[in-house]
Amino acid sequence: MTRFMKRILLLFVICIWVGQHEVLSQQAVNYDEHKIPSYTLPELLTTRAGQQVTTKKEWEKLRRKEILEDFENYVYGKTPSKPVQVDFSVRDVNENALNGLAIKKEIVATFRTDKGERKMEVLLFVPKQAKGKIPVFVGLNFYGNHTVHADPSISVTTNWVRDSEEFSIKNNQATEASRGVSAKRWPLENIIKRGYGVATVYSGDLDPDYDDGFNNGIQPLFYKDGQSRPQADEWGTIGAWAWGLSRVMDYLEIDPLIDSDKVAVLGHSRLGKAALWAGAQDSRFAMVISNNSGCGGAALSRRRIGETIEVINTAFPHWFCGNFHAYNGREDSLPVDQHMLLALIAPRPIYVASAEEDLWADPKGEFISLHHAGEVYRLFGEDGVAQMPLVDSPLVKGNMGYHIRTGKHDITAYDWEKYMDFADHVWTKK
Repeated sequence: MTRFMKRILLLFVICIWVGQHEVLSQQAVNYDEHKIPSYTLPELLTTRAGQQVTTKKEWEKLRRKEILEDFENYVYGKTPSKPVQVDFSVRDVNENALNGLAIKKEIVATFRTDKGERKMEVLLFVPKQAKGKIPVFVGLNFYGNHTVHADPSISVTTNWVRDSEEFSIKNNQATEASRGVSAKRWPLENIIKRGYGVATVYSGDLDPDYDDGFNNGIQPLFYKDGQSRPQADEWGTIGAWAWGLSRVMDYLEIDPLIDSDKVAVLGHSRLGKAALWAGAQDSRFAMVISNNSGCGGAALSRRRIGETIEVINTAFPHWFCGNFHAYNGREDSLPVDQHMLLALIAPRPIYVASAEEDLWADPKGEFISLHHAGEVYRLFGEDGVAQMPLVDSPLVKGNMGYHIRTGKHDITAYDWEKYMDFADHVWTKK
């Protein structure tokens, strides 16, 4: 047999093995509640020294800090403390956007350190006829600001974008053909009519969503001399996205149209993970909303149902910090679980949403996580949520909200209506 033939045979064997491995991996994913292993959640209200936390003062002074440090060290990574210069410039204003309903602004944020600069583009819509300052929903988008609405004046991103035949994106480059392709996820006219503003940023402005060695996002701005990638306990992509959401908040605090005391950060799927992490770190966000955020978001990791730590770290090794990979298949060894992340948001309003068919994101695990976070909310006089509601029957208890809707993994007009109802509840009608 020639060397060439041997190589062909070896390649054939490898292809068969890879195919079998993928099938076995798919078979190993559990969707059966009866097969969930026994687990014990880490204690929310017991400090590392064993002290029981019984008051909100003890929570804020002692336990909250410990939990935040654990998420920094073992899950999302530490956000660099290196100073960065941030400059905002308003590039475009349209006083009659959305057929006269809204004012549209495009704001360019420029980040500078001694290592270089990076730009982030903020797209902001606010109601034109609003009286007084405007509450705003802030969230990242997946494919570029121009995809959230067909408005031809919205700038098309020039950054790397994931290829999508459905969205007419080829060679990782957005084009005019992709305008408005995600509009159903951003019902801007409905939001504006309810009296709310919307600010969004393309996540790829902060860090492109692929394993590029952390060379093309904002991370290099913060590297020390000789450093080429984040340390094992430093931020990954989700951490960079969360940092960017806080920079949007920086701008909203200085825009005279905005009520910066009423800013809700939200996100869908992986961007929901980023929204939760941003809300946990930055108390300026007055409300935090998770939409189908699943593993590494609102769902409990120890349930090991649907997407697991090992699956997510294998498929998306850039999302979390390097230390998180040590817990592949070792969920019970992790010092935290996601109910603790949600608890970091207390006592601010939090809303978690699931979808009935989105078993990959573990809807039940998302609700259980919210339920257990209620231990901390009760320290602040909130009731918390007790029993998972029926499908399409939203549950709101004080500063906690939850729904599971009919359908698949997505963010829909129904979801948005419930988020605005919740905002009405906690900001105007409570």
